[in-house]
Amino acid sequence: MNYKHKGNYGKKIALVANTTWNIYNFRLNIIDKFIKEGYQIIVIAPVDEYIIYIEKYPTVLHFDLKKLDRDGINPIKEALLCLELIKIYRTIKPDLILHFTNKPNIYGSIAAKINNIKAISVVTGLGYPFINSGFIKLIITILYKITGKFNTKFIFENIEDRELFESLNIVKKKNSISIKGCGVNTEWFKPQINNNQNNKVIFTFIGRLLYDKGIREFVDAAKLVKQERNDVTFWIVGEIDKENPATIDKNELIQWVEEDIVQYQGFFKDIRPIISHSDCIVLPSYREAIARTITEGMSMGKPIITSQTAGCREAVEHGVNGFLVEIKNAQRLAAAFFEFLNLNEDQREIMGQAGRKKACKEFDDVKIAHQIYEIVHQCIE
Repeated sequence: MNYKHKGNYGKKIALVANTTWNIYNFRLNIIDKFIKEGYQIIVIAPVDEYIIYIEKYPTVLHFDLKKLDRDGINPIKEALLCLELIKIYRTIKPDLILHFTNKPNIYGSIAAKINNIKAISVVTGLGYPFINSGFIKLIITILYKITGKFNTKFIFENIEDRELFESLNIVKKKNSISIKGCGVNTEWFKPQINNNQNNKVIFTFIGRLLYDKGIREFVDAAKLVKQERNDVTFWIVGEIDKENPATIDKNELIQWVEEDIVQYQGFFKDIRPIISHSDCIVLPSYREAIARTITEGMSMGKPIITSQTAGCREAVEHGVNGFLVEIKNAQRLAAAFFEFLNLNEDQREIMGQAGRKKACKEFDDVKIAHQIYEIVHQCIE
């Protein structure tokens, strides 16, 4: 099923992602920028509930990507995905294709090469395969090495992913560039008055409920803190990602709530009320691009506790706008909670202001979109 609207501009840019959710949550700033500059935008992604984004963009064409199995490794399905992309690219004939996430990066690069179309792969974080290593990581690395040369450029959403790909000889330094994540709307995510009335400090985990996000360490650390303090509350906000192999067991989440270790707040499309009621945003992830959870919290003036790992330490300066802790270490995370609790209100406010300043300076989504536009414009010209 194709969702098509009339529009006839100059150059055509295709955006390809593994979900329309990805487009809706992370790429609208790019669409805004390219439309403003007179480009025609074509989006290629599996249709989901977030197809509602096209209501805002009547000139955007959306192609439903039917053969993409996000986490599967069936070679027949992968071949069918590649063939589907070849056919779509041949039909729409874009001037350049921006691929996001691993499968579009790999199979989209092949399809673009066959159709003699310029392509840029955007590495939006390396995810489960690289975090957990093993056979899948080996296969993906080999596929990237084969298809990497089909790209005009590689864009990385943090410095360390770029350095890793260069060290693996997937991409040459001259063809790679790193940016500061996908950006955050600093006008939308503004500091608000904290209306927390229960006199308890609220530490909030926001994100997909994945073990790779450090959710188990968050709970274990919460348990340690609550053994000594009764003036704290720990919130979990997000949804279970059933298609991700690292997703948590629903029964385990229920057990955490029943044992009164954490409060599960559910999933929110507008996360701002949760952030505004929180005292500190926590993401003890094993690896990120640049986590939007972190930059949204920073933009709203909240101190951050996160991991000393790729994509997290690029956003948080230890002791300045938050605290960095060793990954997979609940004891160190609990120590960071205690360190935050020992700060007075003025110290917490100064820390939050530093985060807000850094978010506006480095992670603003308008700036990120402009950087991507400049890269694409140069490649086309």
